[in-house]
Amino acid sequence: MKPLLALALSLGLPALASAQNANPPHAAQADDRPAAHAIHAGQIWGADYFPNVELTTHEGQRVRFFDDLLKDKVVLINFIYTSCPDACPLETARIGEVYDLLKDRIGKDVHFYSISVDPEVDTPQVLAEYAQRFQVGPGWKFLTGSKADIRTVREKLGMIRADEQSLADHTLSLMIGNQATGRWMKRSPTENPYMLATQLGSWLHDWKISSEYLVDFKEAPLKLRNMSPGEELFRTRCGACHLVGADDGIPRSGPNLLGVHQRRDPAWLARWIAEPDVMLAEKDPLAVELFETWGRVPMPNLRLDAKAVEALVAYMQEESERFVAEQQLAAADWAHGQPEDPKAEDSEGDERPSCCQKKSHLVLETPAGAPAEPVEPASGTRSVVLASGLLILGVFLGIRRVRAPKS
Repeated sequence: MKPLLALALSLGLPALASAQNANPPHAAQADDRPAAHAIHAGQIWGADYFPNVELTTHEGQRVRFFDDLLKDKVVLINFIYTSCPDACPLETARIGEVYDLLKDRIGKDVHFYSISVDPEVDTPQVLAEYAQRFQVGPGWKFLTGSKADIRTVREKLGMIRADEQSLADHTLSLMIGNQATGRWMKRSPTENPYMLATQLGSWLHDWKISSEYLVDFKEAPLKLRNMSPGEELFRTRCGACHLVGADDGIPRSGPNLLGVHQRRDPAWLARWIAEPDVMLAEKDPLAVELFETWGRVPMPNLRLDAKAVEALVAYMQEESERFVAEQQLAAADWAHGQPEDPKAEDSEGDERPSCCQKKSHLVLETPAGAPAEPVEPASGTRSVVLASGLLILGVFLGIRRVRAPKS
């Protein structure tokens, strides 16, 4: 049983670890004898271990924790509260990225559960409004229940801190696992969403389903570049809600920050990054406008000092300038290879650079559901002027990646 004890401790399942620590009489002699039958890990961490308490989903459905949510399922579980001003919105947005990568499988062979640690406030209706703000799709359940039952669930999952005194002290870790196989792993919400998607979609299915995000080793860089402090901060703290320039195909709950250093007053931008909650409380006009425009999802206070804020702004400026330069170069290269008369050559097989392709999901300050009419690039040098003009317009207006409105 010692391997099970070590595994339980590493996964943070304290109740199981305590049980295994108490060896029965004559344990040494029993270990020397052949086992009558093997006990599967899924049986150990099964109905006798996990509570079968009743919870209620944000849709008003009553469910049992083990029977309905865990049994024989691959799951992601985290704990939130809807009035959280900082960490919970960031964590929910990150899980939203993972959701979009596994969208067709959520609710089928992968299940997402966000359980409130403030059940007295977070009623099903409140959770439904929270889920709507983050445009949560089917298969991702937000749950509430009695305070005692939720505490029991947290204790069994090892997702509660011994020194927890307030809601703000709750653990930010995720728990992912496969109940049937007994494999459980704690993960951070700041991890790469592609890694989390691969762990949930492939690893925890015993690699029976291959990852969709495999890249050939021949395409790997010979040398990894050094990441600046600002880029590291952006990737781990901001990337769940924002992009700078290039669209990676994952919808975000916040605006694209291309050229934000030019669109916003530097002092206002620095303060907005440092203390957005304070600015919202003060009813700063621009802060309130952004809050209302982007689904009333609050900008979290990441507790960044002045040096970290400066590094973030520097990265956003460098990335914006790099993106614009690359797109202008691509537009110029494409225009240079076009015939004088667009009808002179067959257009079949013509591949335009990404900056000139029609993308209905890229809109210039257009309300969700009403994308701008795509513009065909002109021939010759006019296409360079047009592409450059659109890029400059994008820098000053901001390019949005908008989730499709729900029907």
